[in-house]
Amino acid sequence: MNQTVFALVDCNNFYASCEKLFRPDLKDTPVVVLSNNDGCVVARSKEAKVLGIKMGVPVFQIREQIEQHQIVCFSSNYALYADMSQRVMSLLEEEAPKVEIYSIDEAFLELSGMDAIENLQAFGQRIKAKVDQYTGITVGIGIAPTKTLAKLANHAAKVYPATGSVVNLMDPVRQRRLMALVTVEEVWGVGRRLSKRLHEQGIHTALDLANADPKLLRHEYSVVLERTICELNGMSCLALEAIPAVKKQILCSRSFGRRVTEKSQLKEAIAKYVTRAAEKLRAEHSLAHVLQVFIRTGMFNSQDSQYRNASTIELPYPTDDTRILMAEAFQLFEKIYRPGFRYAKAGVMLADFSPQGFYQADLFYKDTKSTQATALMKVIDSINQSGHGQIFFAAQGIAPEWAMKREYLSPAYTTQWSDLPIVR
Repeated sequence: MNQTVFALVDCNNFYASCEKLFRPDLKDTPVVVLSNNDGCVVARSKEAKVLGIKMGVPVFQIREQIEQHQIVCFSSNYALYADMSQRVMSLLEEEAPKVEIYSIDEAFLELSGMDAIENLQAFGQRIKAKVDQYTGITVGIGIAPTKTLAKLANHAAKVYPATGSVVNLMDPVRQRRLMALVTVEEVWGVGRRLSKRLHEQGIHTALDLANADPKLLRHEYSVVLERTICELNGMSCLALEAIPAVKKQILCSRSFGRRVTEKSQLKEAIAKYVTRAAEKLRAEHSLAHVLQVFIRTGMFNSQDSQYRNASTIELPYPTDDTRILMAEAFQLFEKIYRPGFRYAKAGVMLADFSPQGFYQADLFYKDTKSTQATALMKVIDSINQSGHGQIFFAAQGIAPEWAMKREYLSPAYTTQWSDLPIVR
């Protein structure tokens, strides 16, 4: 029986790397990417990490460091990151028989049997070079008989430059040598809270955890930790999920760039979030049966009066039609809106999904789902995803004043013709 082989491909400092890709002048410059409303650091280049910039730190706390070290800040450019991710994942799908896209910058590859065709270390080096050449994004690759060990191998590929960013952990001796060097909190799925309890039991390294009694720790903690121990010992318990699991709910919500007091502006935000949620729903090939709208004021300003509320409806029939969802959302909004407050956030949630074309109709309601409506939504999505233009509902507003603060937003280099770099 052939041994299972997994590879974890992880893009290095992905958000920051995407920003640097089209700014060669920033090659050796520290770069940070900021969260929604430019509030906190969510990504750092290697130069910013060397300066001690921490993940999640509020920007106002590091203003002096930004000025002192001339750190360049970028607002999160989700369109750019998603497009670059898709390019990387497409290359991986060309090379591996099965690919599980684990996150926007990570993917597991199943390579079982590939070693009969190509040396695994050479395969990893070739994939790394190809992604770098075709996209400009550098990656680290960890290869091992289980997904948990592949995660550890990928960690080593990042930490130890001598590895050339590719670590093959198929050899049990190398596995145990690396596990002895890695703290237990670096093991996939352990984390800080659990690692603190494990430290109290004398389990400090990944090797300590691998040598622990899996049945005993299962009884004390969970079956998940038992599986982790088995994975660390080379027994694969986590299969590749080549087909992404269908979402159980879709949430679209943003904090406003400033406090909103006008009802009309709140409705614009609700319309925007419904539109985005419906787009995601159609991408899942699903219909939603439940819709929720919520609004709230700021939580941390004691000078503002506090108010939050939400309203939910079960639709008579599931739909993915933006127009229907928007009309229902406005009715829910009218129920919960109260004047006189400074609103900080609003959002929309869709839930209780059915596959497109397969759902139980209601005897007492006319199902307005039509071929024309489906075609209309498809045309709108195709135009908006083409990069050639945008179609939006007037209810979203033309230039919303409530929009998320993004003062350092880079151009959409790969998805807007007007933003293409000009070489003179």
